[in-house]
Amino acid sequence: MIAVLRLSARNLMRYHRRTWLTAGLITLGVLAMLLFVSAAGSFKQVMIGQITDSLLGHLQVHRRGYVASVDNLPLNLNLSPQLIAKVKAELDGEPAVAAYSVRLKLGAMFSNFNETTSIRLNGIDPVAEDAAAPGLRTRIIEGGREGPLLAPGELLIPELLARGMKVKVGDSVVLVATNREGSVNGKNFKVRGVLEPVTGPGGRDAYLHTDDARELLRMDEAEAMEIVVRLKDLGKLDKVTASLGARLEQLTNPQGRPVLELHDWKGLSPFANIASMIDLMTLFIRVMLVAIVLTSVMNVMLMAVYERIREIGTLAAIGTPPSRILGLYVGEGLLLGLLGAIVGVALSAAVVGLLNLYPLQFPFGRQMITLHPTLSAGEMLSVALLVVGMAVIASLQPAWRASRMDPIQALRHV
Repeated sequence: MIAVLRLSARNLMRYHRRTWLTAGLITLGVLAMLLFVSAAGSFKQVMIGQITDSLLGHLQVHRRGYVASVDNLPLNLNLSPQLIAKVKAELDGEPAVAAYSVRLKLGAMFSNFNETTSIRLNGIDPVAEDAAAPGLRTRIIEGGREGPLLAPGELLIPELLARGMKVKVGDSVVLVATNREGSVNGKNFKVRGVLEPVTGPGGRDAYLHTDDARELLRMDEAEAMEIVVRLKDLGKLDKVTASLGARLEQLTNPQGRPVLELHDWKGLSPFANIASMIDLMTLFIRVMLVAIVLTSVMNVMLMAVYERIREIGTLAAIGTPPSRILGLYVGEGLLLGLLGAIVGVALSAAVVGLLNLYPLQFPFGRQMITLHPTLSAGEMLSVALLVVGMAVIASLQPAWRASRMDPIQALRHV
């Protein structure tokens, strides 16, 4: 085997210009693919982090049917205090859960005493919300980020509403809400901060203390609409969703039907579709790399067979077995693939290292997105194996053709 590879290497160096050009094309394909995969993966992780850390959390628990009608913020699908206690017990017993926050969601009318508009509200416990959605604090673009997230009597409002209603930090506003029984209640608030928007309808939500939300709705008991869950490791999302969802389904109503539903962030955010498109684009890039390798290696090997027909005939005439001739040409394809893959992977690792030393930044809305691309050993190994495998496959047809040549006909070739 080693002797065959040595002969293959010598044959490649006989046409060194063509060999280097082909290896360079493979290297370029590997480099482009790995850089795209690392940059796209970094962008996806940044966006997922923004959405989950500042808005959705990793998982959410609702009463069954609530998410289907969430745009209406129904008050008849609340989680009772008993259900909340049972869910908390399950979450406390799950080692993968880092934190959770109980939210009371409602719709209300927002007035600056001159104009009135509708608003979506989230009643939160500031300490629990800070733990379950730590990115919420970073969305405050006006008002202090230090100290408690908010206190009773204070309000965090979205930027679009603040600009449209000409409301500033420190202004007094009034909220008017209607509870489940149709009773109307109003309460004055002080604007503590203005929030920048994030992807999805939740980017227009305002936040108030859960005690204020219950007072607006005249709630006697500590009911809620959703429980937002943050995991210690997002990579375990599917596993935790399956195990926790199975346990929550055991909480049933008197008719024996499950009363709760568990959703991960992908089922709640439109960005999940964008993330899927990024994965699809990565697949297309892989297909393009395969096409580049197949085309370039097959072209080189076909040319090698055509230019060396008499040489092949001579080898066959002196008794070289067809398997040895086949191995000789497959070895050339293997070495081309190895050379292109090794150089491409090395260059990709170097460029990714430079991009982490000098990270790319670009504006995304009001924020500056900073990419920190990474390449795992598994990703580099899989790409290298893909390239080498495709190079070998591309060389099989020309190698088979060479091994099956009639030596007499080959020696007559001019």
